[in-house]
Amino acid sequence: MNRQFFFILFNANGSLLKKVGLTKKRLLILSIFFIFCFAGSIYVVYDYIQTKQKVTLLQELENRVLMQTDKLLCQQQQIQNFLKEINKLKLKLIDLSAFEKKLRIISNIDNNSDNQQSFLNVGGPVSTDIDAANSLNLSFNSIMSEMQDQIKCLNSASEKQSQAFNALYKHCEEQRSLLASTPSISPVLNKGWISSRFGYRKSPFTNRREFHNGLDICAGKGEPIVATADGVIKFAGRKRLMGKTVIINHGHGMTTIYGHADTLLVKKGDAVKRGDIIAKIGTTGRTTGPHVHYTVLLNGISVNPVKYI
Repeated sequence: MNRQFFFILFNANGSLLKKVGLTKKRLLILSIFFIFCFAGSIYVVYDYIQTKQKVTLLQELENRVLMQTDKLLCQQQQIQNFLKEINKLKLKLIDLSAFEKKLRIISNIDNNSDNQQSFLNVGGPVSTDIDAANSLNLSFNSIMSEMQDQIKCLNSASEKQSQAFNALYKHCEEQRSLLASTPSISPVLNKGWISSRFGYRKSPFTNRREFHNGLDICAGKGEPIVATADGVIKFAGRKRLMGKTVIINHGHGMTTIYGHADTLLVKKGDAVKRGDIIAKIGTTGRTTGPHVHYTVLLNGISVNPVKYI
């Protein structure tokens, strides 16, 4: 005989509401059912929590991927802009090279073909530069490698261009120094005339044929005598037949002599510029009247001063 279990339900006032009888077997089945329901509920809740966590994590990963993608696109855009700047710099270097060539032609300097060729080899033609528009399709390592090569080329080319301009500047400085040290004006400005020229003549003192190694430029006594180029006073004093004399060393093998002065306004060691007053015209030494005897020496040899005035 199966034992039964009874469940009695009462209402709020204590009267019998319902009486339910269950056998042990049914109670066991019902218990197992409730246990499975409870376990299933727990599993569903657990699975929901896990799924929600995974969704949250997936959203975070997706956000990170979007952020990394934006960052990568931004970096690629920066690389693209940098590549464009590299190409612009190469164009500027090529323009500077062409400008240097023009300066060399103007300055009558031989073009250094070796430097020009090496610049083209290092810089490369512009058409072989990185194509910035297609740079996004290249791998990062490839882009960085190409950019490093381009930077090395630019550094090498700019160094060679700098050396070329320094050499050009040095040459121009030497030319300027040479021009400043070359006699190019008359020692008597606007108030003199040539009474005796360079070359053979009849001596006014002996009436014999003699070689006159300079110019005699007449002017009134006391008129200023000026340096005909930049230089340093080598001698300022009295020489026998030349009377009071100034000798200027201009460098580059150039020397000028100014004789028969009345008053000397410089002394040995003074630096003078072209046009500076160094003495005044007089009649000291052997002379027939007030004038300056002007001589130009090139490497110690007298040359015709007219060629330099």
